Amino acid sequence: MKWLVLILSLLVTPTFAVQPDEMLNDPALEARARSLSEGLRCPVCRNESIDESNADISRDLRLLLRERLVTGDTDEEAVQYLVDRYGTYILLKPRVEGANLLLWIAAPLMLIIAGGVAFVSVRSRATAGGADPLSAEEQARIDEIMQRDP
Repeated sequence: MKWLVLILSLLVTPTFAVQPDEMLNDPALEARARSLSEGLRCPVCRNESIDESNADISRDLRLLLRERLVTGDTDEEAVQYLVDRYGTYILLKPRVEGANLLLWIAAPLMLIIAGGVAFVSVRSRATAGGADPLSAEEQARIDEIMQRDP
């Protein structure tokens, strides 16, 4: 039973693709590198960070990121270096600037517009009057039909 619990606990623990030979000797730099690599997307994987990916390109990017940090780059400079080479696609969380700003604004704007249209539609139905009243001739015709059919 103990073995089963041990095996199951190993299966549910998060796995990281960082290999021991990639790790830096300085724990502070390694922590920075891990933190940054969690926010960078693997160029060949679907929504997987370079920290989680086993792809060769992700390994190269992890090594490059650590190399930049060792040379003295700040976090922003190291990330910007990768963005300059691979584009903003490499960021798992896109920046709110430029063309991305339109995407960040579009969703709430569409929601507001849809709410406004729904409000106006419901309000116009509530204020719309009923059917026009029947003329005397139409009412007489209905009364005649109602008396004929039991």
